Amino acid sequence: MHSEHLMNTYGRQPVTFVKGEGVWLTDTAGDRYLDALSGVAVNGLGHAHPKFVAALNAQIARLIHVSNIYQIAEQAALADKLAELSGMDRVFFCNSGCEANEAAIKLARLYGHNKGVDHPEIIVMDQSFHGRTMATLSATGNRKVQAGFEPLVSGFLRVPFDDIEAIKTIASHKNNVVAVLVEPVQGEGGIHIPASLKAYLQGLREICDANGWLLMLDEVQSGIARTGTWFAFQHTGIVPDVMTLAKGLGSGVPIGACVARGVAAETFTPGKHGSTFGGNPLATAAGLATLEIIAEEKLRENAQVVGDYIRQQFAESLKGAAGVVNIRNAGMMIGIELDKPCADLVKQALAAKLLINVTAEKVIRLLPSLVMNKQEADELVNRLTPLILNFLKASA
Repeated sequence: MHSEHLMNTYGRQPVTFVKGEGVWLTDTAGDRYLDALSGVAVNGLGHAHPKFVAALNAQIARLIHVSNIYQIAEQAALADKLAELSGMDRVFFCNSGCEANEAAIKLARLYGHNKGVDHPEIIVMDQSFHGRTMATLSATGNRKVQAGFEPLVSGFLRVPFDDIEAIKTIASHKNNVVAVLVEPVQGEGGIHIPASLKAYLQGLREICDANGWLLMLDEVQSGIARTGTWFAFQHTGIVPDVMTLAKGLGSGVPIGACVARGVAAETFTPGKHGSTFGGNPLATAAGLATLEIIAEEKLRENAQVVGDYIRQQFAESLKGAAGVVNIRNAGMMIGIELDKPCADLVKQALAAKLLINVTAEKVIRLLPSLVMNKQEADELVNRLTPLILNFLKASA
């Protein structure tokens, strides 16, 4: 179902899906596919979850959209819930992860100007991904996605991921830094997990506190129960000043959120930021239903148990295979790193009726729905393992 009128911005796979149920999708020919990508960490509840569908239908029948110049009951309820779950204070709603990160970047700059910093700078990480708008693209640590869009937005200082000493060095030489922006787990970068997530985020928290900087966590991919807690920072005992969310928050309905606490929560005032569609009744009803279903069905716990199980099963099935560099996970964020580019595996998996992704050229990225059970996980391992082994053998 290709259209010549669509801009050529995606390398699309030759398949069109018409319906889904749980972790399964059905295409136009009636073939079923095991979905191990969940819309890139979006469909946390799987496809067509009956409680979610009912909540959306009910909201659509009542009210889809009104302007943010009015009070919105569903928006207020979702803000209250996110504040309760995170221990933070205020929420700005938008439509996507890059918009949430744009809000965080603007907030940090305004915070700096309010402190008298004329040229505020934000520390960001190598291999990071924060979005494709000009500011978030500039903050991203991937030269390939920046190429051709220069001049980039200034005001970002880049350091290696999981390197506290590099940030301490900047702190000792720069007096205009206002924030650190970091993904607790780098998704697009290849499911990179700090050697110790707890030590890393605690170290960042200490540096930010000592220097009056904001600690801003991009949890667009790691948030909403994907790592086994509501937010990845909850594995560490710290609380950020700013956190960005999107992807799994709306279970497929576009929504983003910039959550803040303390002085960061009071930095924006009327007229400083806004969004036409952000936080409308439909999107925030989707967010509320998503959080309620995750809690009711204990999907946080399932993400941790089944995510660990998938990693363990792949470790066993690929044991001793030359070319497998590492298998790692943080809940349902799973990466299988090979020693060579492996984008061809995406098409091979599609032919095997399996949906996967390859990122950072050499990392098979798996982001299953939080509802995946162990039987479905076994099916994933059984379908993907021979593809990996055959690929490695053929390219040896």
